Amino acid sequence: LSAKMGISRDSFHKRRATGARRAPIRMKRKYELGRPAAMTRLGEKRIHTVRTRGGNRKFRALRLDQGNFAWGTESVTFKTRLIEVVYNASNNELVRTNTLVKGCIVQIDGHPFRHWYESHYSVPLGRKKGRELSAEDSANLNKARSKHAKRKVDARKKTCNVEPLLEEQFVTGRIYARISSRPGQSGRCDGYILEGKELEFYRRKLRTKKGH
Repeated sequence: LSAKMGISRDSFHKRRATGARRAPIRMKRKYELGRPAAMTRLGEKRIHTVRTRGGNRKFRALRLDQGNFAWGTESVTFKTRLIEVVYNASNNELVRTNTLVKGCIVQIDGHPFRHWYESHYSVPLGRKKGRELSAEDSANLNKARSKHAKRKVDARKKTCNVEPLLEEQFVTGRIYARISSRPGQSGRCDGYILEGKELEFYRRKLRTKKGH
């Protein structure tokens, strides 16, 4: 039997637990194939379509520069720009090359979330003390509302609360987020903003990485 080189998901090429080499009893099968990793990078959107078993399709993202990210505590999602990859538990090389994979930590543009928050609660978010607001931001915070709308906004203000670690990030406009989709399979780079214990955990990881 001729065994062609290629990415395969069979077990014939593995040795037994005793260390003995297995003899290939048949040729490779189509259903055992594997494909090269997508290695999705930051850049202008580029997606290839891959035909798969049953005539289905996978969307192999080769370059992506934006995605949909959710802010869990506020229950809102916005499409926003990806800035850079900052942490990957499996491989530092994927951080250096800005490779987008599921589970990696990225920095995203926080302006869409800040704009929504200030419009929804009529409260400034992530503003430096002593610095005056621009005319556009001031208009967004103090826009004319009916009495009913004012009562709604005043009621919302009682519950609005952003944790200090997250508010610090809004000052710079760069928010830590985790990718929860699989860019090489779905062609999308979606995820959620880090908050609470999870944010503290990754902040510690990033500090120790910089320490080295």
